[in-house]
Amino acid sequence: MPTTTQAPRGAELFRHQARMVRQVVGMNLAGVTHEESLAHPSGGGNSINWVLGHLLWVYEGALPLVGQRPVLGRDAVARYARGGAALVEGEEPLPLAELQAAWDQAADRIDQGLAALPDDALDRPAPFSPSNNPEETVGSLIATVLFHQTYHGGQLGVLRRVAGKPGAIR
Repeated sequence: MPTTTQAPRGAELFRHQARMVRQVVGMNLAGVTHEESLAHPSGGGNSINWVLGHLLWVYEGALPLVGQRPVLGRDAVARYARGGAALVEGEEPLPLAELQAAWDQAADRIDQGLAALPDDALDRPAPFSPSNNPEETVGSLIATVLFHQTYHGGQLGVLRRVAGKPGAIR
């Protein structure tokens, strides 16, 4: 007799999405050196280093939302804040290996926090709203954060090619 698998719901659905983002980011960073992470696309745009730092900056702000402590703290990655300038020649960004290690810890903490988050918490008012939505809930904010992470995780795939690496996802 065939069995059915119930699709994840609530916080478990978000946990699944966060795990997929982590996998895509990891695949797109595999084999990239710090020097390669500083390559910029022609015509402007951010490097792998900046995008990964930005992903970390977002998770640092989201970790308290799921009951977890930030890894480095937002001040340590303020250089990668939304709207921040692209890295420039001669500037010393955080080493890629340090960013990756902090990203992995933040992703672990997001996973742990989502695993412990009761579904009814998703309906609570959010402590902040990036879109200034007065009706923002914890659930809608987590959905926005994960959409953001997915968007930039995909950018890393393009930037990987800019850095001279073959595509990681086929």
